Amino acid sequence: MPAYAIGNLRPRADLPEDVLVYIERIQATLDPFGGRFLVHGAPEREVREGTWPDALVIIAFPSLTDARAWYDSSAYQELLPLRTRHIDGDILLIDGVASGYDPTATAAALRTAQAAT
Repeated sequence: MPAYAIGNLRPRADLPEDVLVYIERIQATLDPFGGRFLVHGAPEREVREGTWPDALVIIAFPSLTDARAWYDSSAYQELLPLRTRHIDGDILLIDGVASGYDPTATAAALRTAQAAT
């Protein structure tokens, strides 16, 4: 099942050299774990509900195990301070849904659980 690393980052207007080096080097830390960017702080966005002042990053992995292994890898941990010293943010590792996911089955399970309480 696919998994994702999702970052809600609050970058500064002026990006220090450390952040640029981080951006240049991050792909090499992702490659061994099958990680690939789906969204990388896209400047063009359309907020339909609420507010979204931050930069969104979504990285896909083959599995949650791969996502965890990437984040915990010595290569990424060595690189990480180049970003965290300059950009605040929230990072989430999360499973995606399996192929053939049916949201109506989820709704039915939620209805059953709700009725039992």
